[in-house]
Amino acid sequence: MVPADPRVLVFTKTTGYRHASIAAGVAALADAFTIDATEDAAVFTPENLARYGVVVFLNTSGNVLDDEHRRALAAYLAGGGGFVGVHCAAGTENDWPAYDELIGARFDRHPEVQPAVLHVADRDHPATAHLSKTWEHVDEWYDFRTNPRPHVRVLLTVDESTYAGGGMGDDHPIAWCRPYGQGRSFYTALGHTIEAYADPAVRAHLAGGIRWAAGQD
Repeated sequence: MVPADPRVLVFTKTTGYRHASIAAGVAALADAFTIDATEDAAVFTPENLARYGVVVFLNTSGNVLDDEHRRALAAYLAGGGGFVGVHCAAGTENDWPAYDELIGARFDRHPEVQPAVLHVADRDHPATAHLSKTWEHVDEWYDFRTNPRPHVRVLLTVDESTYAGGGMGDDHPIAWCRPYGQGRSFYTALGHTIEAYADPAVRAHLAGGIRWAAGQD
């Protein structure tokens, strides 16, 4: 029997840059899953987190959790909960070392929004199985402080020869996943623009990542 889709906690708190696309992202996820969307970090308690199959950090920014909330999230993940980070989730909780491992790589910089060609590094995953080998998409292409490849399963890379301003070189991961504790962590750098969340390919990418994080693969 295929398990039912998970209930999803979508967290959108920002203390730094705030993306105009947050509302569009919440609406896109609500079309695919039963969600609770909030910017209130008080939801991060062991009792409340136990209600969810996956926690999504959707364009969060800055420090958004206190120490108690961090302990609750860490325990949730250690116990098998799923985590999904979208775009600016890589620019969140910068003074929490455990989050480095959870997210996989930290945001460094980006050029202006522009089209680029993505290469599917791994089609044997629910977040990429719907894509062809290459995919042209418009987004804000993040550079990361480190290449996460040694520690994660890379799903998508962006081809720096197809846009201006990339700074990571020939190997530029843009979406990846990994086991984390007894659970799973998925991250995608896609999702800067409002228009992205109306794109069926992006919606399928996010939905596949959430279902994988919930253990549905």
